[in-house]
Amino acid sequence: MNGLQSTTTLHNGVKMPWFGLGVFQVEDGEVVVNSITAAIEAGYRSIDTAAIYGNEEGVGSAIAKSSVPREELFITTKVWNGNQGFEETLAAFDESMEKLGLDYLDLYLVHWPVPEHGKYIETWKALEKLYKDGRVRAIGVSNFKEHHLQDLFDSCEIKPMVNQVEYHPRLTQTALHEFCKQNGIQLEAWSPLMQGGLLDEPLLVDLANKYNKSTAQVILRWDLQNGVVTIPKSVKAHRIKENANIFDFELTQEDMEKISSLNQDKRIGPDPDEFNRV
Repeated sequence: MNGLQSTTTLHNGVKMPWFGLGVFQVEDGEVVVNSITAAIEAGYRSIDTAAIYGNEEGVGSAIAKSSVPREELFITTKVWNGNQGFEETLAAFDESMEKLGLDYLDLYLVHWPVPEHGKYIETWKALEKLYKDGRVRAIGVSNFKEHHLQDLFDSCEIKPMVNQVEYHPRLTQTALHEFCKQNGIQLEAWSPLMQGGLLDEPLLVDLANKYNKSTAQVILRWDLQNGVVTIPKSVKAHRIKENANIFDFELTQEDMEKISSLNQDKRIGPDPDEFNRV
């Protein structure tokens, strides 16, 4: 892991960048286009969006304008809760692809494990079909706990390649992370900076001073050293560049453990067992 384009290898052999740009709550149109353009110019190759973000068209526009070859980019989107089910997911995928203007997708995720009985199982079977048909290079889930993953193992043919979850020093999800590692599933962090809620944490400020880095850079470096893919969001070009400047230092094991000790099992997002918004 020696640079922004460093990759982890998923269990199907596909290479996924360790670091990317998330565009949750980034306005469609000029704002998201400018954010992605700045990221690609800074060396980012991974962009993470979702149908519910409402900015897939802008993401597609930025990709089309980029001089970087499509095969060098890693594009992720997600199927929303209201579109779950087998046929519904296939239709939702087609709609996302049309908005993105892409011939294939790098990673497609089930956004949430909808509590309705059997729903995400049928959704996952649709993802398996898309994968077998060669329309997506890798498939995965988002916000799945261990028991949701076990449901998939018991009912489906292909294990998820990725599980994207809320992950930051206040929510280290150690048991889930270990379960994913045991099953060859790459953990990916959304909201790695806890939506800015950790930037004034005294321990992290002290470590930032020690390493001559920003608090955000210390947190993102902690992600990578824990073997977690991370996709911080920003719409400011200088911040996009700064966030990625984390490959020229390494946290000591002692400092890694200090950061992990901040865990309080505290979520800023909903509990996946209770979230059923459509």
